[in-house]
Amino acid sequence: MNTSGSEIKIFSGNSNLELAKKIAENLNVPMGNANVGTFSDGEIMVNINETVRGTDVFVIQSTNSPVNNNLMELLIMIDALKRASAGRITAVIPYYGYARQDRKAKARDPITAKLVADIITAAGADRVLTMDLHAAQIQGYFNIPVDHLLGVPILAEYFKEKGLDDLVVVSPDLGSVTRARNFANHLDTPIAIIDKRRPKANVSEVMNIIGDIEGKNVILIDDMIDTAGTIANAAKALKDHGAKDVYACCTHPVLSGPAVERIQNSPIKELIVLDTILLPEEKRIDKIKIKSVAPVFAQAIRKIFANESVSSLFD
Repeated sequence: MNTSGSEIKIFSGNSNLELAKKIAENLNVPMGNANVGTFSDGEIMVNINETVRGTDVFVIQSTNSPVNNNLMELLIMIDALKRASAGRITAVIPYYGYARQDRKAKARDPITAKLVADIITAAGADRVLTMDLHAAQIQGYFNIPVDHLLGVPILAEYFKEKGLDDLVVVSPDLGSVTRARNFANHLDTPIAIIDKRRPKANVSEVMNIIGDIEGKNVILIDDMIDTAGTIANAAKALKDHGAKDVYACCTHPVLSGPAVERIQNSPIKELIVLDTILLPEEKRIDKIKIKSVAPVFAQAIRKIFANESVSSLFD
């Protein structure tokens, strides 16, 4: 086996320890021994309590809320590992935050997706392993290799097992059409599109539905659900236009602000999410079902360690 380090070591910040432990279990390796805490003034303090010299190190850390803390934990851990002579450092970022500002939509906008990519590279990461970036072209913002995993097959598997008939996959906006098409291909179903106008950030206004959804079971798919305004309005519009049952799914359950309440009060029958972001107990309502990405991340890590193709996971 042609590898880049003598062994795999898995470390994790505090953003999603539960997922990191599941990935380590899948790989049959122990979690790396590290303390990630803070000084009394809130500065992040990292101690790596075992040797990493020459090893293939994977740091698992999503950059979800508290975004800045989780991002700094990731950067400081990478720095500590680099200075400890790790053979290769892969930043495993199941959910890559700051990705929504990926272009200048209007004058004087920042491009945070590129800024964060530069900072992670500057900290000393050798490669990045992530899932369902907000826009696929963000891979090009990194000057190091990026392995981009897909959540669609895991979500599609859930609905295949459910065995629903008369299915239509619905894109909640024009930007998600490619994702909806890929998802529909897995389930061999037609798609419909919601054409909406957004008056201002985090406020969505549904306009009309392109495609036939009357009397059908529909599945709304998006990469992330933040305040759930879009998905709740979309579900209501689908019901108003004669849809039977409305299901929704996404890779990243950001679910901030009034999101859980909106989902609870919406016509959505079930929301299927992945565990790229740790969902706190108070947000785990009966409508929300969680599927784990740990097996696919473990397979990808195994392939990176052995210098094999990661894309073959999705062929």
